Amino acid sequence: MALDLASLPDVSALTVGILGGTGDQGRGLAYRLALAGQHVLIGSRSAERAAAAAGELASTGRVEGGANAEIASRSDVLIVAVPYAGHAELLAELEPLLVDKIIVDCVNPLGFDKQGPYALPIEEGSAAQQAEKLLPRSRVTAAFHHVSAELLADPSVQSVELDVLVLGDDRDAVAVVQALAGRIAGMRGVHAGRLRNAGQIEAFTANLIAINKRYKAHAGIRVTDL
Repeated sequence: MALDLASLPDVSALTVGILGGTGDQGRGLAYRLALAGQHVLIGSRSAERAAAAAGELASTGRVEGGANAEIASRSDVLIVAVPYAGHAELLAELEPLLVDKIIVDCVNPLGFDKQGPYALPIEEGSAAQQAEKLLPRSRVTAAFHHVSAELLADPSVQSVELDVLVLGDDRDAVAVVQALAGRIAGMRGVHAGRLRNAGQIEAFTANLIAINKRYKAHAGIRVTDL
């Protein structure tokens, strides 16, 4: 089956919340999605920090900020872009507010030492599978792991040329996330398998970081023959 981007659903009316939206990755995604016309809500443990981050992006489009719980309750789709250290605690806390919502986990559990980045062992297999276990009533997907925060946030970058690998067991939820990725200029959302395969996707981020350091680049992934 060929990649048929035209068949993906219209997601332009969806409200996208970003938990961890004051961090580099979250802010970059908020900027690009707002630029594409999406209604974006930035969440943080500090409502004040979230409001300040939203204010900085206000000229881009419809961006608001608030505490994580408020953002979780108001959003149709939630992108989880928090540090792995706080991942489980936050999702367990918000679980009652995330029932039936599409969750997009983009957390990369990595460690760093003198030899560089490396993948952390995760009991559930991956951060996304940990999210699935903590959020049994939600529609959990994994995506946006390999997108450079610097490229996302740089207004001089007109098009972010890469593919976003989207994983999940709910095909309709995966299609929504593919469509959201495709709203960002230059990106394609590619269905890359079931959630059980998220571990190697998250871990591959360590390789990309090594590539970027070696070649002073902002490397991403582009899947050929699609």
